[in-house]
Amino acid sequence: MTLDQRILQQLVVRVRVDDYVRILGREHAATPLGMGFGKSRFSSPRGKFKLLYLAQDVKTAVAETIIRDRFEGKSERLLLQEELDRYSITSVRNVRPLFLLDLRFDGASLLGVSTDAVRAKAQTAGRRLSQKLYDQTDLDGILYMSRITNKQCVAVFDRAVEISLDADSPAKKLPELACLPAIIEELHVTIIQTQ
Repeated sequence: MTLDQRILQQLVVRVRVDDYVRILGREHAATPLGMGFGKSRFSSPRGKFKLLYLAQDVKTAVAETIIRDRFEGKSERLLLQEELDRYSITSVRNVRPLFLLDLRFDGASLLGVSTDAVRAKAQTAGRRLSQKLYDQTDLDGILYMSRITNKQCVAVFDRAVEISLDADSPAKKLPELACLPAIIEELHVTIIQTQ
């Protein structure tokens, strides 16, 4: 895959992510900007870089991190309270603006990249694109739309996290968030209390 530099430059946007949120495992609450290698939409297929994912709002963060596709084909949408208890949430701010590839609209198509990179359940195309961007540009990451809520999300490359972002630390326990019951209801999920 060769990226057309002219089109690439047209798709670069300067973004502030003030008040974007991140949901993370409670065991990592003290290091809310910490990252690890994983298998996600834009992760490195070769384990060469780490990513930090942020969502525009709490509903999107819950949908992308916890709900995902777990209820597909199921009539009951039940979630144990103890699962929510495993998560923390933090608000993120910019120290400096991020320079991101804008894939919210027709960016993938203009670059000649499969639209699966940003919208499909399968993540191979997104990983290949992300690796090319990391290797061939100095971009900070990717701006895209959640395939679940259609709200903005950001995948920030490890090279930009420390110099660009700051977060509330320690992260708050997710169940303590006042808006969480309303969000769970909007997502049509029923929480089952554990004993």
